[in-house]
Amino acid sequence: MSQGKKEASEAEKVDKPVLTDWRPEDEEFWEAHGKRIASRNLWISIPSLLLAFCVWLVWSMVATRLNGIGFDFTTNELFWLTALPGLSGATLRIFYSFMVPIFGGRRWTAISTLSLAIPAVWMGLAVQDPTTTFTEFALIGILCGFGGGNFASSMANISFFYPKAQLGTALGLNAGLGNLGVSVMQFTVPIVIGYAIFGALGGDPVTLQADGGTREIYLQNAGYIWVPFILLFAVAAWIWMNDIASAKASFKDQAVIFRRKHQWLMSWLYIATFGSFIGYSAGFPLLIANQFPAVEGVQYAFLGPMVGALIRPVGGWMADKLGGASVTFWNFVVMIAAVFGVIYFLPLGDSAGSFWGFFAMFMVLFVTTGIGNGSTFRMIPVIFRTQHERWSAGKGGQAEQEAVRNANKESAATLGFSSALAAYGAFIIPKSYGTAISLTGGPAAALYAFIAFYFTCLAVTWWFYYRKNAEVPC
Repeated sequence: MSQGKKEASEAEKVDKPVLTDWRPEDEEFWEAHGKRIASRNLWISIPSLLLAFCVWLVWSMVATRLNGIGFDFTTNELFWLTALPGLSGATLRIFYSFMVPIFGGRRWTAISTLSLAIPAVWMGLAVQDPTTTFTEFALIGILCGFGGGNFASSMANISFFYPKAQLGTALGLNAGLGNLGVSVMQFTVPIVIGYAIFGALGGDPVTLQADGGTREIYLQNAGYIWVPFILLFAVAAWIWMNDIASAKASFKDQAVIFRRKHQWLMSWLYIATFGSFIGYSAGFPLLIANQFPAVEGVQYAFLGPMVGALIRPVGGWMADKLGGASVTFWNFVVMIAAVFGVIYFLPLGDSAGSFWGFFAMFMVLFVTTGIGNGSTFRMIPVIFRTQHERWSAGKGGQAEQEAVRNANKESAATLGFSSALAAYGAFIIPKSYGTAISLTGGPAAALYAFIAFYFTCLAVTWWFYYRKNAEVPC
């Protein structure tokens, strides 16, 4: 057999729907086969995750227009609709965290992506019906949580494909470009609702009352526009992604993370980074409309999630180069300063505040959430690999290989579970705004609470990971 035919035969043997031989830390294997397979899985995972974020956070834009098309919801109810997908998405992540080792990354990505079509279609139908109740809208919001759940399984899946040295960048790309779905959605929805994109199939327009006038819009397109892409990438995942046989594990095998102290510590930190990113993203358009009604600021809301998502891979890369703990620690310092800046520029009493000052501080805040997302997710695999290497030291090669496998499985489960806890930020932050505004007339009380939380994260990072003689320096 010629060399070319031999290499083709080996590639065909390795690259099957279920990968029975997967050794990303083996440099020769990685260069010959692994890099290509991992890259293909990553570049299907990214748009699938982007669509998940589009559906998950779509209420952040739809809620700002419901009363304008004839519904009559209170400010608190609108914040509820914005927050409910965060509550359900975070809860689903707890279960999705463990799905990849049970079902396989290829199968689960295809199924979970396809599920996004359910709330997308239902939303499109519901906004056209003036008799739709708040309860029905709330149920649709809860189902939009399918998109939130997908993040946990997506990140866990990609964590199995890459070697340790490249994991921060790979996870940063998957999450960062996936998170970009929030800004893609917030940019796209105001455009697509202005046109009859789907013709008669999409239904009739609704009348929007705004700025003292009326115009016809197709608010249903906020849901429908994602459906063709959902179907496309669900099929792509099924055909071209892979399951990894060595990544198989039962829930019982993965549940060991609940006994790992660092799983809970890193979850606490990730709540502050990703929880802030997704919560600020969900609440930003409605907060702008509430605090600066005289300014056409909602049209700029997509910029916050966009910069936070685009900077996330940089956070992973910085952590690869400088150390995750160092990047995370100083990032929290800047986060705290940025929130104080947001409070400073809010309207207060007779002062109208400064929209552009408020907006600039939020842009800084979104940047820090993105960097922190990347750096904390880089810390998790390093922490678990370090601990398992310590436990297996001096016990022979077989024990060391088993330690690597266990570290990978526990890291993947922790990546998923920590993202589940963090996703509650998509509920907590918008709801905190609504509650603070109802009780005090403004959101400052909620923002001060966030600052207090960030100080606890600063302390945890310094004590366990950053200071000299830290338990697990990373």
